Amino acid sequence: MRWKVDSEAGVVTQNLQRRCGSRTDGDDWNIYWANVGTVKQIFHPESGQRLTDSQLINHFPNHYELTRKDLMVKNIKRYLRDKEVPDFVPTTYMLPADYSLFVEEFRKNPRAVWIMKPANAAQGRGIFIINKLAQIKRWSNGRWASMPLKEAYVISRYVEHPLLVGGKKFDLRLYVLVTSYRPLRVYQYAHGFARFCNAKYNSQVSELNNPFIHLTNVAIQKHNDDYNVNHGGKWNVQHVKLFIEATWGFEAARKLFDDIDKIIIHSLKAVQSTVINDRHCFECYGYDILIDANLKPWLVEVNASPSLSTTTRSDRLMKMALIRDVLQIVVPKDIHNFKGAFHLGPCEDTGAFLVLYDEALETQAYKQSPPPGPGVSSSSQQDP
Repeated sequence: MRWKVDSEAGVVTQNLQRRCGSRTDGDDWNIYWANVGTVKQIFHPESGQRLTDSQLINHFPNHYELTRKDLMVKNIKRYLRDKEVPDFVPTTYMLPADYSLFVEEFRKNPRAVWIMKPANAAQGRGIFIINKLAQIKRWSNGRWASMPLKEAYVISRYVEHPLLVGGKKFDLRLYVLVTSYRPLRVYQYAHGFARFCNAKYNSQVSELNNPFIHLTNVAIQKHNDDYNVNHGGKWNVQHVKLFIEATWGFEAARKLFDDIDKIIIHSLKAVQSTVINDRHCFECYGYDILIDANLKPWLVEVNASPSLSTTTRSDRLMKMALIRDVLQIVVPKDIHNFKGAFHLGPCEDTGAFLVLYDEALETQAYKQSPPPGPGVSSSSQQDP
Protein backbone atom coordinates (compact mmCIF):
# COMPACT_ATOMS: atom_id res chain seq x y z
CA MET A 1 0.00 0.00 0.00
CA ARG A 2 1.23 3.50 -0.85
CA TRP A 3 0.16 6.91 0.44
CA LYS A 4 0.52 10.50 -0.62
CA VAL A 5 -0.09 13.84 1.13
CA ASP A 6 -0.31 17.52 0.22
CA SER A 7 0.00 18.58 3.85
CA GLU A 8 2.90 17.90 6.17
CA ALA A 9 0.76 17.96 9.30
CA GLY A 10 2.47 15.54 11.66
CA VAL A 11 -0.74 13.87 12.82
CA VAL A 12 -1.50 12.92 9.20
CA THR A 13 1.93 11.79 8.03
CA GLN A 14 2.68 9.77 11.17
CA ASN A 15 -0.63 7.94 10.99
CA LEU A 16 -0.18 7.20 7.30
CA GLN A 17 3.31 5.84 7.96
CA ARG A 18 1.97 3.49 10.62
CA ARG A 19 -1.12 2.33 8.77
CA CYS A 20 -0.63 2.70 5.03
CA GLY A 21 2.78 1.43 3.98
CA SER A 22 5.25 3.57 2.08
CA ARG A 23 5.06 7.14 0.83
CA THR A 24 5.01 8.07 -2.85
CA ASP A 25 5.07 11.33 -4.78
CA GLY A 26 3.82 9.71 -7.97
CA ASP A 27 0.43 8.54 -9.19
CA ASP A 28 0.77 5.03 -7.73
CA TRP A 29 -0.93 5.96 -4.43
CA ASN A 30 -3.68 4.03 -2.67
CA ILE A 31 -4.51 6.66 -0.04
CA TYR A 32 -4.20 10.38 -0.82
CA TRP A 33 -4.69 12.98 1.94
CA ALA A 34 -5.08 15.87 -0.51
CA ASN A 35 -5.99 19.52 -0.24
CA VAL A 36 -9.21 20.75 -1.81
CA GLY A 37 -7.41 22.30 -4.77
CA THR A 38 -5.83 18.97 -5.72
CA VAL A 39 -9.18 17.20 -5.46
CA LYS A 40 -10.76 19.79 -7.74
CA GLN A 41 -8.05 19.13 -10.34
CA ILE A 42 -8.32 15.34 -10.08
CA PHE A 43 -12.08 15.35 -10.61
CA HIS A 44 -12.16 18.10 -13.24
CA PRO A 45 -13.88 16.72 -16.38
CA GLU A 46 -10.96 17.79 -18.57
CA SER A 47 -8.23 16.33 -16.37
CA GLY A 48 -8.47 12.92 -18.03
CA GLN A 49 -7.64 11.31 -14.70
CA ARG A 50 -9.63 8.32 -13.45
CA LEU A 51 -9.16 6.76 -10.06
CA THR A 52 -8.54 3.04 -9.95
CA ASP A 53 -10.48 0.62 -7.75
CA SER A 54 -7.67 0.63 -5.19
CA GLN A 55 -7.48 4.40 -4.64
CA LEU A 56 -9.09 6.46 -1.85
CA ILE A 57 -9.05 10.24 -1.41
CA ASN A 58 -10.16 12.41 1.51
CA HIS A 59 -12.68 14.75 -0.19
CA PHE A 60 -15.80 14.33 -2.28
CA PRO A 61 -15.55 16.02 -5.70
CA ASN A 62 -17.97 18.88 -4.87
CA HIS A 63 -17.67 18.95 -1.08
CA TYR A 64 -18.05 22.74 -1.32
CA GLU A 65 -21.85 22.32 -1.56
CA LEU A 66 -21.64 22.00 2.23
CA THR A 67 -18.34 23.64 3.12
CA ARG A 68 -18.64 26.91 1.22
CA LYS A 69 -20.72 29.22 3.43
CA ASP A 70 -23.07 30.60 0.77
CA LEU A 71 -23.78 27.20 -0.79
CA MET A 72 -24.31 25.61 2.61
CA VAL A 73 -26.98 28.18 3.45
CA LYS A 74 -28.62 27.88 0.04
CA ASN A 75 -28.81 24.09 0.24
CA ILE A 76 -30.07 24.04 3.83
CA LYS A 77 -32.73 26.68 3.11
CA ARG A 78 -33.99 24.64 0.17
CA TYR A 79 -34.04 21.48 2.28
CA LEU A 80 -35.93 23.09 5.17
CA ARG A 81 -38.74 24.45 2.98
CA ASP A 82 -40.49 21.09 2.98
CA LYS A 83 -39.45 19.93 6.44
CA GLU A 84 -41.04 20.54 9.82
CA VAL A 85 -37.66 21.29 11.30
CA PRO A 86 -36.74 24.50 13.18
CA ASP A 87 -34.16 26.72 11.51
CA PHE A 88 -30.67 25.91 12.69
CA VAL A 89 -28.77 28.45 10.58
CA PRO A 90 -29.07 32.16 11.49
CA THR A 91 -30.88 34.38 8.98
CA THR A 92 -28.33 34.80 6.20
CA TYR A 93 -28.05 36.65 2.87
CA MET A 94 -25.50 36.47 0.07
CA LEU A 95 -23.78 39.70 -0.89
CA PRO A 96 -23.87 41.41 -3.26
CA ALA A 97 -26.61 39.21 -4.84
CA ASP A 98 -29.15 39.55 -1.97
CA TYR A 99 -28.32 43.10 -0.95
CA SER A 100 -31.87 44.42 -1.54
CA LEU A 101 -33.39 41.59 0.49
CA PHE A 102 -30.89 42.22 3.26
CA VAL A 103 -31.72 45.95 3.36
CA GLU A 104 -35.42 45.11 3.65
CA GLU A 105 -34.72 42.75 6.56
CA PHE A 106 -32.37 45.25 8.19
CA ARG A 107 -35.04 47.96 8.18
CA LYS A 108 -37.49 45.58 9.89
CA ASN A 109 -34.96 45.08 12.70
CA PRO A 110 -32.83 48.24 12.79
CA ARG A 111 -31.26 47.36 16.14
CA ALA A 112 -30.01 43.95 15.01
CA VAL A 113 -26.32 43.16 14.72
CA TRP A 114 -24.94 41.31 11.67
CA ILE A 115 -21.71 39.48 10.95
CA MET A 116 -20.07 39.50 7.51
CA LYS A 117 -17.80 36.69 6.31
CA PRO A 118 -16.10 35.85 3.01
CA ALA A 119 -18.00 32.86 1.56
CA ASN A 120 -14.84 30.91 0.85
CA ALA A 121 -12.35 31.80 3.60
CA ALA A 122 -11.38 30.26 6.93
CA GLN A 123 -9.64 30.94 10.26
CA GLY A 124 -11.54 34.18 10.84
CA ARG A 125 -10.07 36.00 7.84
CA GLY A 126 -12.06 38.94 6.49
CA ILE A 127 -14.79 38.82 9.18
CA PHE A 128 -16.36 41.96 10.63
CA ILE A 129 -19.52 42.89 12.53
CA ILE A 130 -21.89 45.71 11.59
CA ASN A 131 -24.97 47.39 13.03
CA LYS A 132 -25.49 50.17 10.47
CA LEU A 133 -26.17 50.06 6.72
CA ALA A 134 -23.67 52.85 6.20
CA GLN A 135 -20.91 50.49 7.32
CA ILE A 136 -21.63 48.13 4.43
CA LYS A 137 -21.97 50.99 1.94
CA ARG A 138 -18.57 52.40 2.91
CA TRP A 139 -16.94 48.96 2.77
CA SER A 140 -18.52 47.91 -0.54
CA ASN A 141 -17.87 51.17 -2.38
CA GLY A 142 -16.29 50.18 -5.70
CA ARG A 143 -15.81 46.52 -4.74
CA TRP A 144 -18.96 44.75 -5.85
CA ALA A 145 -19.05 45.78 -9.49
CA SER A 146 -16.07 43.56 -10.30
CA MET A 147 -16.28 41.04 -7.45
CA PRO A 148 -16.10 37.44 -8.77
CA LEU A 149 -18.47 34.84 -7.33
CA LYS A 150 -15.70 33.08 -5.45
CA GLU A 151 -15.11 36.27 -3.44
CA ALA A 152 -18.76 36.79 -2.46
CA TYR A 153 -19.69 37.42 1.16
CA VAL A 154 -22.42 36.12 3.44
CA ILE A 155 -24.04 38.31 6.06
CA SER A 156 -25.79 36.59 8.97
CA ARG A 157 -27.80 37.72 11.95
CA TYR A 158 -25.34 37.76 14.82
CA VAL A 159 -26.27 35.60 17.82
CA GLU A 160 -26.10 38.40 20.38
CA HIS A 161 -26.87 36.25 23.43
CA PRO A 162 -24.49 33.28 23.32
CA LEU A 163 -24.11 30.82 26.14
CA LEU A 164 -21.15 31.94 28.24
CA VAL A 165 -18.75 30.06 30.47
CA GLY A 166 -16.88 32.26 32.91
CA GLY A 167 -18.30 35.24 31.02
CA LYS A 168 -16.61 34.16 27.78
CA LYS A 169 -18.06 33.19 24.42
CA PHE A 170 -17.22 29.83 22.89
CA ASP A 171 -18.25 27.52 20.09
CA LEU A 172 -17.91 23.78 19.54
CA ARG A 173 -15.69 22.10 16.96
CA LEU A 174 -17.05 18.63 16.24
CA TYR A 175 -15.60 16.08 13.83
CA VAL A 176 -17.93 14.20 11.51
CA LEU A 177 -16.82 11.45 9.12
CA VAL A 178 -18.91 10.65 6.04
CA THR A 179 -17.97 7.53 4.10
CA SER A 180 -20.91 7.64 1.67
CA TYR A 181 -23.73 9.99 0.71
CA ARG A 182 -25.92 7.43 -1.04
CA PRO A 183 -26.65 5.70 1.24
CA LEU A 184 -25.75 8.30 3.84
CA ARG A 185 -23.28 6.87 6.37
CA VAL A 186 -22.14 9.17 9.17
CA TYR A 187 -19.83 8.84 12.21
CA GLN A 188 -19.29 11.44 14.92
CA TYR A 189 -16.07 11.72 16.90
CA ALA A 190 -16.54 11.69 20.67
CA HIS A 191 -13.69 14.10 21.44
CA GLY A 192 -14.58 17.43 19.92
CA PHE A 193 -13.72 20.59 21.82
CA ALA A 194 -14.92 24.06 22.74
CA ARG A 195 -12.92 27.06 21.52
CA PHE A 196 -13.03 30.03 23.87
CA CYS A 197 -12.47 33.72 23.38
CA ASN A 198 -9.82 35.19 25.65
CA ALA A 199 -11.73 38.37 26.54
CA LYS A 200 -15.03 38.40 28.41
CA TYR A 201 -18.10 38.85 26.26
CA ASN A 202 -19.34 42.40 25.75
CA SER A 203 -22.10 43.28 23.27
CA GLN A 204 -21.63 47.05 23.46
CA VAL A 205 -21.33 48.82 20.11
CA SER A 206 -17.85 50.07 20.97
CA GLU A 207 -16.64 46.45 21.20
CA LEU A 208 -18.29 45.04 18.06
CA ASN A 209 -15.06 44.67 16.17
CA ASN A 210 -12.91 43.38 19.00
CA PRO A 211 -12.04 39.91 17.62
CA PHE A 212 -10.87 38.65 21.02
CA ILE A 213 -14.44 39.05 22.30
CA HIS A 214 -16.43 37.79 19.32
CA LEU A 215 -14.36 35.38 17.19
CA THR A 216 -13.42 31.99 18.63
CA ASN A 217 -10.94 30.99 15.92
CA VAL A 218 -7.66 29.83 17.46
CA ALA A 219 -5.80 31.53 14.59
CA ILE A 220 -7.10 34.83 16.02
CA GLN A 221 -7.16 34.12 19.75
CA LYS A 222 -3.54 32.96 19.90
CA HIS A 223 -2.46 36.56 19.25
CA ASN A 224 -4.15 37.81 22.42
CA ASP A 225 -1.88 38.64 25.36
CA ASP A 226 -3.98 36.42 27.62
CA TYR A 227 -3.78 33.35 25.37
CA ASN A 228 -2.81 30.30 27.43
CA VAL A 229 -0.32 28.07 25.59
CA ASN A 230 -0.95 25.18 27.98
CA HIS A 231 -4.63 24.59 27.21
CA GLY A 232 -4.92 26.70 24.03
CA GLY A 233 -8.24 28.19 25.12
CA LYS A 234 -9.94 24.82 24.61
CA TRP A 235 -12.18 22.51 26.60
CA ASN A 236 -13.00 18.92 25.77
CA VAL A 237 -16.63 18.70 24.67
CA GLN A 238 -17.29 16.37 27.61
CA HIS A 239 -16.39 19.21 29.97
CA VAL A 240 -18.94 21.40 28.21
CA LYS A 241 -21.55 18.71 28.67
CA LEU A 242 -20.74 18.42 32.39
CA PHE A 243 -20.96 22.20 32.78
CA ILE A 244 -24.40 22.30 31.17
CA GLU A 245 -25.61 19.33 33.23
CA ALA A 246 -24.45 21.11 36.40
CA THR A 247 -26.05 24.46 35.53
CA TRP A 248 -29.12 23.46 33.48
CA GLY A 249 -29.75 19.84 34.44
CA PHE A 250 -29.22 16.45 32.82
CA GLU A 251 -32.32 16.54 30.60
CA ALA A 252 -31.48 19.97 29.19
CA ALA A 253 -27.95 18.81 28.37
CA ARG A 254 -29.25 15.63 26.73
CA LYS A 255 -31.71 17.60 24.60
CA LEU A 256 -29.02 20.07 23.54
CA PHE A 257 -26.68 17.37 22.28
CA ASP A 258 -29.56 15.49 20.64
CA ASP A 259 -30.40 18.73 18.81
CA ILE A 260 -26.78 19.06 17.70
CA ASP A 261 -26.87 15.51 16.32
CA LYS A 262 -30.03 16.39 14.38
CA ILE A 263 -28.37 19.49 12.94
CA ILE A 264 -25.49 17.37 11.63
CA ILE A 265 -27.81 14.80 10.04
CA HIS A 266 -30.14 17.40 8.52
CA SER A 267 -27.24 19.42 7.09
CA LEU A 268 -25.85 16.30 5.40
CA LYS A 269 -29.28 15.33 4.08
CA ALA A 270 -29.57 18.85 2.67
CA VAL A 271 -26.68 18.15 0.27
CA GLN A 272 -27.19 14.40 -0.12
CA SER A 273 -28.68 14.68 -3.60
CA THR A 274 -26.18 17.34 -4.68
CA VAL A 275 -22.82 15.95 -3.58
CA ILE A 276 -21.24 13.60 -6.11
CA ASN A 277 -21.08 10.27 -4.29
CA ASP A 278 -17.83 8.90 -5.66
CA ARG A 279 -17.01 5.59 -3.95
CA HIS A 280 -13.32 6.49 -3.81
CA CYS A 281 -14.05 9.39 -1.44
CA PHE A 282 -14.54 10.02 2.25
CA GLU A 283 -14.64 13.26 4.21
CA CYS A 284 -13.78 14.28 7.76
CA TYR A 285 -15.67 17.54 8.32
CA GLY A 286 -15.14 20.07 11.08
CA TYR A 287 -18.54 21.31 12.29
CA ASP A 288 -18.69 24.64 14.13
CA ILE A 289 -21.71 24.92 16.44
CA LEU A 290 -22.64 27.97 18.52
CA ILE A 291 -24.98 27.56 21.51
CA ASP A 292 -27.15 30.50 22.52
CA ALA A 293 -28.23 31.52 26.00
CA ASN A 294 -31.44 29.48 25.64
CA LEU A 295 -29.45 26.31 24.84
CA LYS A 296 -30.42 26.41 21.17
CA PRO A 297 -27.56 25.24 18.92
CA TRP A 298 -26.81 27.07 15.66
CA LEU A 299 -24.74 25.80 12.75
CA VAL A 300 -22.05 28.39 12.01
CA GLU A 301 -20.15 26.59 9.25
CA VAL A 302 -18.76 23.25 8.08
CA ASN A 303 -15.06 22.95 7.27
CA ALA A 304 -13.73 20.63 4.58
CA SER A 305 -10.19 20.92 5.92
CA PRO A 306 -10.42 21.42 9.68
CA SER A 307 -7.07 22.42 11.08
CA LEU A 308 -4.84 19.48 11.95
CA SER A 309 -2.06 21.61 13.37
CA THR A 310 -1.61 21.21 17.10
CA THR A 311 -1.07 23.88 19.73
CA THR A 312 -0.97 21.80 22.93
CA ARG A 313 -0.04 18.27 23.98
CA SER A 314 -3.69 17.30 24.53
CA ASP A 315 -4.53 18.77 21.12
CA ARG A 316 -1.87 16.62 19.48
CA LEU A 317 -3.00 13.44 21.26
CA MET A 318 -6.63 14.05 20.28
CA LYS A 319 -5.87 14.75 16.62
CA MET A 320 -3.47 11.82 16.36
CA ALA A 321 -6.25 9.55 17.59
CA LEU A 322 -8.76 11.24 15.28
CA ILE A 323 -6.76 10.51 12.12
CA ARG A 324 -5.91 7.01 13.36
CA ASP A 325 -9.61 6.24 13.77
CA VAL A 326 -10.50 7.79 10.40
CA LEU A 327 -8.02 5.50 8.68
CA GLN A 328 -9.23 2.54 10.71
CA ILE A 329 -12.71 3.08 9.27
CA VAL A 330 -12.00 4.04 5.67
CA VAL A 331 -8.96 1.93 4.75
CA PRO A 332 -10.03 -1.65 3.92
CA LYS A 333 -7.86 -4.57 4.94
CA ASP A 334 -7.41 -5.47 1.28
CA ILE A 335 -7.25 -2.20 -0.65
CA HIS A 336 -6.87 -4.02 -3.97
CA ASN A 337 -10.30 -5.63 -3.62
CA PHE A 338 -11.98 -2.44 -2.42
CA LYS A 339 -15.59 -2.07 -3.58
CA GLY A 340 -16.66 1.13 -1.85
CA ALA A 341 -18.42 2.06 1.37
CA PHE A 342 -21.77 0.72 0.13
CA HIS A 343 -20.40 -2.82 0.24
CA LEU A 344 -18.67 -2.65 3.61
CA GLY A 345 -21.63 -3.83 5.68
CA PRO A 346 -23.28 -1.91 8.54
CA CYS A 347 -21.41 0.97 10.14
CA GLU A 348 -19.85 0.08 13.47
CA ASP A 349 -18.45 2.21 16.28
CA THR A 350 -14.69 2.36 15.78
CA GLY A 351 -12.21 3.89 18.19
CA ALA A 352 -13.79 7.13 19.39
CA PHE A 353 -16.04 7.37 16.31
CA LEU A 354 -19.67 6.56 17.08
CA VAL A 355 -22.18 5.75 14.35
CA LEU A 356 -24.47 8.76 14.07
CA TYR A 357 -26.55 7.70 11.06
CA ASP A 358 -26.53 4.68 8.74
CA GLU A 359 -29.13 4.99 6.02
CA ALA A 360 -28.25 1.57 4.57
CA LEU A 361 -29.06 -0.13 7.87
CA GLU A 362 -32.22 1.94 8.19
CA THR A 363 -33.38 0.94 4.71
CA GLN A 364 -32.59 -2.72 5.39
CA ALA A 365 -34.64 -2.65 8.60
CA TYR A 366 -37.52 -1.05 6.71
CA LYS A 367 -37.44 -3.74 4.04
CA GLN A 368 -37.44 -6.50 6.66
CA SER A 369 -40.37 -5.07 8.63
CA PRO A 370 -43.84 -6.55 7.95
CA PRO A 371 -46.20 -4.56 5.72
CA PRO A 372 -48.47 -2.13 7.60
CA GLY A 373 -52.01 -3.14 8.40
CA PRO A 374 -55.17 -1.36 7.20
CA GLY A 375 -55.23 2.31 8.06
CA VAL A 376 -51.55 2.37 9.02
CA SER A 377 -49.16 4.62 7.13
CA SER A 378 -46.63 2.74 5.01
CA SER A 379 -43.95 5.14 6.23
CA SER A 380 -42.99 4.08 9.72
CA GLN A 381 -39.81 6.15 9.69
CA GLN A 382 -39.49 9.73 10.81
CA ASP A 383 -36.85 12.29 10.08
CA PRO A 384 -34.28 12.65 12.83
